[in-house]
Amino acid sequence: MCRFLVYKGKDEILLSKLILDPTHSILRQSYDSRLRLDTRRPHNGDGFGVGYYTPPTLGPSPCIFTSTIPAWNCINLSRLASKTTSSLIFAHVRATTEGTLSDSNCHPFRHATLMFMHNGNIGVWARIKRSLALSLADRWFLSVQGGTDSEWAFALFLDSLERLGCDPSATPPALPAGGFGPALLAKAMRHTIARINALTSSAAVSGSDDDQLDRRSLLNFAVTDGHTVVCTRYVSSRTDEAASLYFSSGTSWGPEASRPPRGGDYKMERRDKGADIVLVASEPLTFERVPTNSLLTIHSQTVMVHPIVDEHYNAAASTERSAGFASSKGLVSAAPASLVVAPGVGSLGSGGSGGGDENGDEHGGGSGAGGTGLVNGLDQSVAVAVAVEPAVVRA
Repeated sequence: MCRFLVYKGKDEILLSKLILDPTHSILRQSYDSRLRLDTRRPHNGDGFGVGYYTPPTLGPSPCIFTSTIPAWNCINLSRLASKTTSSLIFAHVRATTEGTLSDSNCHPFRHATLMFMHNGNIGVWARIKRSLALSLADRWFLSVQGGTDSEWAFALFLDSLERLGCDPSATPPALPAGGFGPALLAKAMRHTIARINALTSSAAVSGSDDDQLDRRSLLNFAVTDGHTVVCTRYVSSRTDEAASLYFSSGTSWGPEASRPPRGGDYKMERRDKGADIVLVASEPLTFERVPTNSLLTIHSQTVMVHPIVDEHYNAAASTERSAGFASSKGLVSAAPASLVVAPGVGSLGSGGSGGGDENGDEHGGGSGAGGTGLVNGLDQSVAVAVAVEPAVVRA
């Protein structure tokens, strides 16, 4: 399936430094996704999209560039990326499972100040599509332009946000300077996932095929209002691994000094406790794995990871989830142990950072060379427990 990447920084970055130049950039993943396990569809060549926010003088809505041309073969992407900067960027390469090959089906999707993308699939989609559509207010039903389950999920998110008492179409000055806020966006995302689960659980069956009906969904979502980013790594199962998702934060992101600036190995550096830059991606560069069935929020350059507590939540930290379902969809990536990470943090999979092994195990162990002890693959030297709800905070 697809791959996506999120960048949120205090300063603007040249798009090419994020999506073109790194050795394992999202452009490279469109044709050489080495950590993609779905050998039936080894390429993410069914179009791509880049969304980013411009200076306020140009308006609050994000700029979206999509194309059905494979990302590796689009000269316009290289031309634009080498001359465009932003402090908040979404990038997505697509391997279609629902919907035709068209610009309207390429992520990210946009409404007013909001931007949304998805990696995964909604279970028993053909059986719940009508019910999902009928559950929406007319304005969100009519807003869907393409045929993907992902865009319908965005419509469901917008509907959930409106049901919480907010107008998703609001722009400044009607919208506060800080946008909708992390709490509201996270709540709307939780409601969206709950509504999808309710629909798949109650999907009508015909004959005796109920036992063969796979109702599981893989819901790696990312949404932003230009101020806050909310991402999820989620599978509607208590025993299965979710599609891969990683995050990294630090003070600078760029090529290693000993490497050439194009096509080189990029790394995240942390010179202090700040998080001037936060990256979230489907495949690891210098990343920590997001625990399965979790919601990640980035606001004011602080990263918080909360569990999504529902019928598919498993509180036992020692529980091993099966990677079989996500692997069958090509959505689990095992971080190679040799991957270089920021100074002071061990290699992914070595106990110094939150990598996962080939079995989808996301629980780091011990304290890898130069690293720190881990719980659920999260660096405990910067983890803070929140009394109201278990969480991890990166600031």
